Amino acid sequence: MTDLITLQGRTALVTGAATGIGHATAQLLAQAGARVVVNHLHQAEAAQALVDGILAAGGQAVAIGADVSQAAEVQRLVDQTLAVTGGIDILVNNAGIIQEKAFLDTTEADWDRLLGTDLKSVFLMCRAVLPGMVVRGGGVVVNIASDLGILGRERYAPYCAAKAGVIGLTRSLAREFAPHQIRVNAIAPGPVATAMVSLEHMSAEWVEKELATPQHRLADPAEIAASVLFLCSDLSRFYCGQVLGPNGGSVMP
Repeated sequence: MTDLITLQGRTALVTGAATGIGHATAQLLAQAGARVVVNHLHQAEAAQALVDGILAAGGQAVAIGADVSQAAEVQRLVDQTLAVTGGIDILVNNAGIIQEKAFLDTTEADWDRLLGTDLKSVFLMCRAVLPGMVVRGGGVVVNIASDLGILGRERYAPYCAAKAGVIGLTRSLAREFAPHQIRVNAIAPGPVATAMVSLEHMSAEWVEKELATPQHRLADPAEIAASVLFLCSDLSRFYCGQVLGPNGGSVMP
């Protein structure tokens, strides 16, 4: 795909990029020619390993740690990115966490933590990056939602609410910033083979249910990154406020 798509001369900031979908996305955007800023939280070693791999392959990348659920940290991340690159052409809001817990056992702290990382971070990053895109005359924002933001799921109320919020926020920003030549779209993946789909975050029952899609498999993170690359490229110039669904058939609108 990177033979058909070039992001040469563009800077992409990917949040939560040390592992999983973010890692695969940073790699693919770099292969397409973008300068990539690899954001991470307390995963400096993994983030630097990714950067080193991109540099070794002839790409451009830098790692910057920041908690994107905190406004001051977001501003520092954006300021450091601008100091290194001069501008941000592409923002991929990927940082996210998940938790399985019965709704009546879910605490206010659980809610705040999930909504902070999965939804508030998208608001904060967009608020910090979009003004620069307006001044530069254009840009691309891709928000990583989830099929669970459409379907819902028992025992995952905060996560589902956050991802549904990401979809709503995407559509609102798409309408507001389209006149500035800024494309805002989202991706709502189905089950992906990352640490989030593991016994660390899900019961054995739900790990097994993740395979209950028509394709009966988990996606490779690179398959989700391919959709991100498409939305970041000029091939998607007429996409505005859309939610792409690389989900193995879990959602069929």
